[in-house]
This record gives sequence, C-alpha cells and structure tokens, in this order.
Amino acid sequence: MAWNPELYDSFKDVRYQPFYDLANLIVPVENMKAIDLGCGTGEQTAILSKKFKDADFIGVDSSAEMLEKSKSFENDRLHFRQGAIEQEAQSAERWDLVFSNAALQWVGEHEVLLPQLMGLLNVGGQLAIQMPVQKENILNQILAELVTEEPYASYLNNWNRDSPVLSMDDYAQLLFDHGLSNIQIFQKVYPIIAQDHEALYNFISGTALIPYVDRLQGNEKQALMNEFKARIAKRFTKLPAIYAFKRILIYGRKS
Repeated sequence: MAWNPELYDSFKDVRYQPFYDLANLIVPVENMKAIDLGCGTGEQTAILSKKFKDADFIGVDSSAEMLEKSKSFENDRLHFRQGAIEQEAQSAERWDLVFSNAALQWVGEHEVLLPQLMGLLNVGGQLAIQMPVQKENILNQILAELVTEEPYASYLNNWNRDSPVLSMDDYAQLLFDHGLSNIQIFQKVYPIIAQDHEALYNFISGTALIPYVDRLQGNEKQALMNEFKARIAKRFTKLPAIYAFKRILIYGRKS
C-alpha cells in the first residue's frame, strides 16, 4: 500500500491532537524502553522522545516512503526501523511502553493482536493506543457502502476491507483479562471544519481510500473517486461543514 507523506501531513493539526491526548496518559518512568508501532514519518516519535527525556525509543513502520523522513530525527535515544506491526507483536523483545497512534486500524484480528502487544510489556509497562472509530465515522461509512455497489464491487472483485476496530467494552475486557490496571478507554470527537467538499475527500483519500484505489487503474479508479466525491457532497450539504471524526484512546499498565 503506497502512502503519500505530503498528503497525510496536510492534515497535521487534525491528526496531532489525539496524539497529544494519548501521550498525556503516559506516566514518565526512569530508563523507559519504548516502541512506537506505526510511527509514520517519525515526527511524533521524536516528540515523544523530547517529552520523555529519560527514555529510549524505537519507531517502527512498514512504509519506506514514510520512514524516509525519519532519518532527520534519529539520535542516541531515538532510532527507526522498517517492519510490520504483526511481526513486532510476535517478537521476544520486551518494552516499558508500547505506543501506537492511528496505526492499529490497519492490522486485523484485534482479539489476537492486543493480547500479543500486552505480552510485549515488562511488569509495570504501559500500553497506549489511539485509533479512528472507522465504523462510526461518516466518510468511512460512505466509502464502505460505495464499494459494495456496482460497478465498483466488480471493479474490486468484491474485495472489501472491514475495519478491525472493536468496541470499548471489548477492549476493556481484553485489557482486564490480560492483567492490565489503571485502564482508561474513551471515545472522543475531533471535529474537522471543512471549507469545501474537496477538503473532506482529501482527508480520507490519504488513508482509508488508499487500499481501494491501489487495486484499480485508469477509468475504474477515476470512476470510484468521482462517485465518492459526489456522495460526500450529497451528504454534507452545508458549507463550511463539520465532520465529527471519532477516535478511541486506550491505556493500561501491566500489573
């Protein structure tokens, strides 16, 4: 899946507030050994490294395009490597902090993944995760409906990416069952104020739309994009438009 760092960063202000909210849940610990899963360009990992000055951070991302920007942030306490979250989850390495901001929604089977991530924690280690609640967000709903209809379903050979994000109740049970305490799980709306429909389209085209357009070429790709834009315009009839973008934040500490 090809990521466009410039398009993704064009909504930096919107994407960074939940990151800061998640980072504020973390308790500083001396000599903390931390990993940032799905670190993207590494800029947020660098912010964490500055916030927790006594910690050593590793940022991991599967995208070479994103990691290209991370080189400028590296120092003695901050390093990056390319890798898949699924592989890291099965590693024998242990951490005092497992952090992931807006990345785990790309990894399936959270009933399996979350216990694996909790298994990476040392005693007293912290888990901090943030993800968009895709099934409850309007743009994701429009896209999910569109790709099941013809001719787009045929264009995609009936491929559809169902969101793996679970409910708050499910995550609470998983954290409790695997020995985490100080559990905090909440959903928060991060409003996006869009002056036009193109802004709404651009916001989702840099994330959830990518795996669909990657599977199409030429006229088929353009047809899907045009229809998606038309449906966004049909849904958001008043401009400027407010898009109530919902995210889930998850925190716990291993007893």
